[in-house]
Amino acid sequence: MAAIQTFFATTIFRQELVAPAAGAITEAARAIAAADKAGRAWSKAHGYKGYTSYASLNDLVDRAPEFGALRRALDGHVATFANHVGFDLGRRRLKLDSLWINILKPGGVHTGHIHPHSVVSGTYYAEIPMGASAIRFEDPRLGLMMAAPPRRSDAPLDQRTFVSMTPEAGTLLLWESWLRHEVPLNEASRDRISISFNYRWG
Repeated sequence: MAAIQTFFATTIFRQELVAPAAGAITEAARAIAAADKAGRAWSKAHGYKGYTSYASLNDLVDRAPEFGALRRALDGHVATFANHVGFDLGRRRLKLDSLWINILKPGGVHTGHIHPHSVVSGTYYAEIPMGASAIRFEDPRLGLMMAAPPRRSDAPLDQRTFVSMTPEAGTLLLWESWLRHEVPLNEASRDRISISFNYRWG
């Protein structure tokens, strides 16, 4: 009898957070975006349809108490994720390296990318209106598949080339930072607001 096993799994962690409240994060994010001229200018110059604090602010957890509360929640969930995937961290631990706001307007996209120099990355979703984009993850083996035929539409999730996950307000997603991902066209009539972050080992 044939033995079939699956190796080299890709793990994505999902948790619906009760606190901090998504509404409070949304309000804080909008207030910071309104005051961050440099972030709005960077977003416009780089074709980001909306606003991101990625290149302009690095002190969100000190700037607003809502982000400090979010960091405290993230620390515990990232530790759980690291344990689940079997990281041997020795005497060191994973620490928050960066955290930034994303306000994606209707018609906006965020093309495929990874998060270099980090160990665990993720996103907390604060406002996800009806029709807002899912997040789409790419099989990390894609560039090595050479002459492989396409996968059937009914292939199991762990065999698909792309997998989309649809978050709700309050959803937290974590993954290893080398996993390529993207946000397709935001077809909602309102902004899609999320908070992304990286954890490093050190």
